[in-house]
Amino acid sequence: MRVIGLTGGIGSGKTTVARLLKELGAVVMDTDKIGHELLEPGGQAYQEVADAFGRQVVEPDGWINRRKLAEVVFDSSSDLAYLNRIMHPLIGDVVRSRMEQYRRQGVEVVVIEAPLLIEARWTSMVDEVWVTVAPEGVVLERLEQGMGLSREEAEARIRSQLAQTERVKHATAVIDTDCSLDELEARVAEQWRQRRFDSRQK
Repeated sequence: MRVIGLTGGIGSGKTTVARLLKELGAVVMDTDKIGHELLEPGGQAYQEVADAFGRQVVEPDGWINRRKLAEVVFDSSSDLAYLNRIMHPLIGDVVRSRMEQYRRQGVEVVVIEAPLLIEARWTSMVDEVWVTVAPEGVVLERLEQGMGLSREEAEARIRSQLAQTERVKHATAVIDTDCSLDELEARVAEQWRQRRFDSRQK
């Protein structure tokens, strides 16, 4: 089984590339979705996060409002670091467990879609690292139009993350997503073909 770690900054096109890889036959694990599951009432991270951030992020129905939580942590590097210390080990455990299940099932290629792959030190779990990149102006436009963030919110998200140049230092492949969907599909397919993924690989 081959494992691709797919990472990149917010708005860099990771989700689109992950979808294209899924269409090519990979199984994709989205660590953001795993994190969401862990934050649901009864989830492994719920109580500690609720206790740490309190009423400002917990709704009257008991659910954690992830948008409010994001607003809090992206305004404070210490709060973001604290949240990551809670979440990263738990997400990593889920990823490892699912990878073992996929290995037993004979899955050939697994993609771990993880914005914080490098920061969380999950690179040891993957065979190679693919990094999605886009110019900052393009990313800002995507965040404002696609996610409804203000310019200030979008810039805060970008500043809170590892610099694009630092991610690229870890890359086996760099995917520039500032292009048409057809061109992006061709770029991803070419990377896939270059590796000749098949069942003979580990």
